[in-house]
Amino acid sequence: MTGDASMGDGLPGACLGKRAGVDPTFDEIKETMRRSAAALRDADVPYALGGSVAAWARGGPQTCNDLDFVVPAADAQRAQDALAALGMRPERPPEDWLLKVHDGPVLVDLIFELSGVDVPSALNRAELLSVAAIDMPVLALEDVLTAKLLAFNDHYLDFTGPLQIVRALREQLDVAALERATAGSPYARAFLTLCEELALATRDARAAR
Repeated sequence: MTGDASMGDGLPGACLGKRAGVDPTFDEIKETMRRSAAALRDADVPYALGGSVAAWARGGPQTCNDLDFVVPAADAQRAQDALAALGMRPERPPEDWLLKVHDGPVLVDLIFELSGVDVPSALNRAELLSVAAIDMPVLALEDVLTAKLLAFNDHYLDFTGPLQIVRALREQLDVAALERATAGSPYARAFLTLCEELALATRDARAAR
């Protein structure tokens, strides 16, 4: 399946994660995405566009936060080196599930472990889409949302971003698959119940999939 998200803004005026005066513009994120995808491709690093930008690539809302690429653990250092060769500043964070690079104001996360998602399987499921005029693998919507929902806990429970994504992309979402992948999380169950109450994902639609 191929598509073109080069002109898609998702919800009018929506911008996930925006903090005025702090975050990069979406145009800056998009340019870093294009340069990074080309560099990973040329370095023969398996990857997929992930996170909220992957949802935007499918027609969801813009994001004004960071940029995620999902890579195999064995290739994470090569991925960071490929982006550093473009002049991006590498960072090794204390977390043991990602590496980072900085492209001016844009933070790029190179993620090799996702909550509830097997990375090699997710990369195999990724679809090749035309995103901002560049063909690149894009993480499946269900994998993007599984990782987001399983990140919720007692200290972090903000449904705003995932709700905007589901509202924009509900026709593309396999809700039954999302329910199965997040079955152990009470926070994910609460989110999906809210989606049902808002008529974004009905019980009948879930049963029909």
